Amino acid sequence: MGKRENVWLGVAGVVISEDGSWLVVKKRYGGLKGSWSLPAGFVDEGETANQAVLRKVFEETGVECTVAGLLGLRTGVIRESISDNMLVFLLSPLTGQKVKVEESELYDARFMLPEELEADPATSLLLHYLISKPIDQVVAGKAGLDPGEQFHYSAYQLFL
Repeated sequence: MGKRENVWLGVAGVVISEDGSWLVVKKRYGGLKGSWSLPAGFVDEGETANQAVLRKVFEETGVECTVAGLLGLRTGVIRESISDNMLVFLLSPLTGQKVKVEESELYDARFMLPEELEADPATSLLLHYLISKPIDQVVAGKAGLDPGEQFHYSAYQLFL
């Protein structure tokens, strides 16, 4: 394994419906198996983090969204060797959509009210933390900038 392979970059989407419900999933695998958590996954080659979060939310739940902005970063080290980093985005769902569960990866996916999630022992730490604080500040994305042809970017966006 090369050094870079021990540096992970994931994305998670906070999707809140008009009635204040949160889009959550129960994964069939990994550390969050059986827990309510955010739709999430790794950034693939050839995509930006903001493209990745829209893809992952759609793949897992069938819900199409737009990116409202970046909420922040969850970062940790696993077994003193793997740098595990996840960018958490706030997403706006396009209206009138039904949740479609990606059954090979998930036990369930649905919109739940924050009170339901807070009362459920299967709710993940990150979800509890996010629900407990007001989501009043996001870093909006800025597209349409070009840092120069010498960098050879095919996609470029700032969240600053």
